[in-house]
Amino acid sequence: MPVGDSMTIGSAGEHTWRYRMWQHLCRSYGGSFTLVGPRETLHDKLADAPTSYAYADPDFPRAHLAGWGEGWLHMAPLIGEAVRSCRADVLLVSLGLIDLGFYTNAEQTAENVRAFAAEARAANRRVRMVWLPVIPNVRAQSDPAFAAEVARFNELLAKTAADLDESGSPVLLASAPPSYDIDADTYDGTHPNDSGEHKIAAAFAEAMHQAWDLGESYEE
Repeated sequence: MPVGDSMTIGSAGEHTWRYRMWQHLCRSYGGSFTLVGPRETLHDKLADAPTSYAYADPDFPRAHLAGWGEGWLHMAPLIGEAVRSCRADVLLVSLGLIDLGFYTNAEQTAENVRAFAAEARAANRRVRMVWLPVIPNVRAQSDPAFAAEVARFNELLAKTAADLDESGSPVLLASAPPSYDIDADTYDGTHPNDSGEHKIAAAFAEAMHQAWDLGESYEE
């Protein structure tokens, strides 16, 4: 189940990294692969609402739990029911930028990460989770305080992943895409373009391949 904010839900006309991940898994296993979640839509910027089905390629399992402007704060109360009702066994989570930008500081956000993990495990005791660190956006270039919060949260996220990792319900911290460039890989300094989508999908794919032998090494 892909879980995330605006970078994960995407907006009308986009493929999304969810699509890139699905393609990768299908190539890895030589057949169809299922993404699950309680939502399917993209964000419609004109309506400012998650009402669009205008994917660049709509022919894939579009299910997810992602929302424009939603973070760990918003997803922690929702994840238990989503895991339970959709029978999710792996969560690919990209959250935090919205929290730090508008709602909570690094320490508070890390507490919401712990609440998220507890709710997910209450719904499925063997759920696996892959967490992507926050990728600094254009705001971090001009706002040193915000950049510091992002760096601090990513430190706390790594510590939380280590603290909560269990053999029966592993927590895996993915590596931020090393070559990610907000000028080349986004269309507005935050949201991924085609190359950014591939790099985010690759970050999740490489983490699962290396740690769990799930899938193969990512190829565009």
